[in-house]
Parts: sequence; structure tokens; C-alpha cells
Amino acid sequence: MVQVVTFGCRINSYESEVFKEKLKDYDNLIVVNTCAVTSEAERQCRQTIRKLRKENPHCKIIVTGCAAQVSAERFAEMPEVDLVLGNKEKTEIEKYLIAKDKKIVGDIFSFNGYDAYIITGFEGRHRAFVEIQQGCNHRCTYCIIPYARGNNRSVKKEKILEQIQVLLQQGFKEICLTGVDICSYEPGFSELVEDILKNIPELPSLQFGSLDPAAMDDKFIALVKEYPNIHNYFHFSVQSGDNMILKRMGRRHSREDVIKLCQKLREARPDCIFGADFICGFPTESDENFNNTMKLVDEAGINKLHVFPYSERPGTPAAKMPQVPVYIRRKRAEQLRTMRKEK
Repeated sequence: MVQVVTFGCRINSYESEVFKEKLKDYDNLIVVNTCAVTSEAERQCRQTIRKLRKENPHCKIIVTGCAAQVSAERFAEMPEVDLVLGNKEKTEIEKYLIAKDKKIVGDIFSFNGYDAYIITGFEGRHRAFVEIQQGCNHRCTYCIIPYARGNNRSVKKEKILEQIQVLLQQGFKEICLTGVDICSYEPGFSELVEDILKNIPELPSLQFGSLDPAAMDDKFIALVKEYPNIHNYFHFSVQSGDNMILKRMGRRHSREDVIKLCQKLREARPDCIFGADFICGFPTESDENFNNTMKLVDEAGINKLHVFPYSERPGTPAAKMPQVPVYIRRKRAEQLRTMRKEK
């Protein structure tokens, strides 16, 4: 038996499918693919590892993923863990199964490679994720992920096209492009989308993970208008509706950019549905700053919200800024969720 336990984002979901296929001939093995986006996410990973050990005393437990990369020592100190692999090493996970060291975690910023493995399916899903890039060159002040995933590096277009075609042959009708920062795909995100649609016209539905409002160009909007098989749901990494807070977050867009982008997309595709991520209670956020976020949801016409109270992440600049009390963060997050439900 090989069990893969996945935390976090779509990228981890994709990579966990790679693990399942690579390790299908092994037995008594558990791989925990961790998330580091918040301290709470790490805590949940550790809690799950302890539970897995109690339930599977004779299995080898391998911990990998983002939390393993940024908190390697902490996971290696856990008696329940047999092996800790970094994000660089996990691309060749089968190579390290008999490693004598308990912790093998290299410098992720020195890694320019990519796993060229083509997966054949997604267990228990009707929609398949296709990873198009890794890492991030931006440094949002609240985010630890660049230190877990490294710098931006893109999958070759030919591999992406091949992966999509394999998944279509397996019966998947919905393909979602995913990555840490998919809009930073090189040589160009819009160009990749156009190549996919032109080379695979039979693709029923092309979807996207989180999109960066600062990177959306007119070419992408023109593609949305031209190709009906681009799904009409677009999810943006907005995080705040206040320009001062956006600057302190290190984001590259303004609230006006978000409003204008949504207007352009609605003109191109009147049935557009928009989703967005928001962080409530970011350091220094005042009631006025938060109210601007509430207003943005209406002004941009955002339909679906992923709302998170701010969580300090040690090692990030935001963790050193003046903090908003936790109860206010949670209260604001609930306000935003409730407002959207009422609408």
C-alpha cells in the first residue's frame, strides 16, 4: 500500500498524482505532501503525521512539500517521521526511498529543473490540473512560498500540450492550468493559452488557477472573447481592496486595476463569474482600509470569495509589522463572508 496525503494547493494535488504513479509498486509507504502557506497549515500537517503514525505503526512516513522545505528541522525532529525531502528532492522521490539520512533538503533557489513526468489521471476527480510553472519571483510581504518553491521556472510548452492531450484521452473534459504564479509563465501566459486553444481545439473546457490582476493583458481578454471553451470563471489573487494595504503587502495592482479588469472581461464575456482571495486584518489595516475591501467586492462585482484572517508567517516582512489583534482579523473575515452571502 502507498498512501499519499495532500495538503494545500492545486500544485500539490498535481504532484501527489505524480507520487502515486511513481510509487505504485511500493508497499507500506505514506507520503505527506505538506503546505506552508500559514503556520496553522504546518500545525495541521504535524497533527496529521502523528495520527498517521498511530494508525500505521509499520509504514515508512516520508514528509515533503513546502512545509518540509522551510521547516525541515522541525519535521526531522518528529519521531513519527522517517524521511524529510525538500521540494527539489521530491521531483525524484523514488531515488531517496532507501536514503540513510533522515533529512535531505537542498537549496531551492539553486534548482532550475523540472519533473518531466506525464501523469495519466486524477484519482476521484472530474477536473484535471496541469502544472505549467513553479516558483515565484515576486516577494509579497506576507508570503513564504517563494522560499519553499524557489524562483519562477516554466514547463516547456510541448510538455504541457502533451499532458493535456493524455488527460483528454483518459476522459477528462475540464483542464485547469495551475502553478505558484501562472501569469509569470515564460515566454508568455497569454501566448501559452492561445497555443493550447489552437493546438487542441477539441478541449471542452480550459480553466485557470489564481490569476494575478497586475499581469492580465489585453491579449488574454481577446482570447476570452474569441474562444468559448475558456471557462467563464476567473479567480484573482486580490487580497485587499485598499491601495495602501496593497502597497504594504507588496502587491503590484491597485483596487482600480481590479475593477477595470472585471469590466473588460464582462465586456468580452457577459456571463463572467469572478472569484477572489482576500486577507482580512493584515498588519496596520484600519476600519477604513477594511471598508475599502468590502466596497471593492461590490464595485468589481466579485461573486465568490476565499476569505482568510491574516496569519503571521515567521520569516516574512509582514510578521514584523504592527499587528492587528487576532479577534479583529477573525471578525472582519466573518463580516466579509457574511456580506457576500447576503448579496
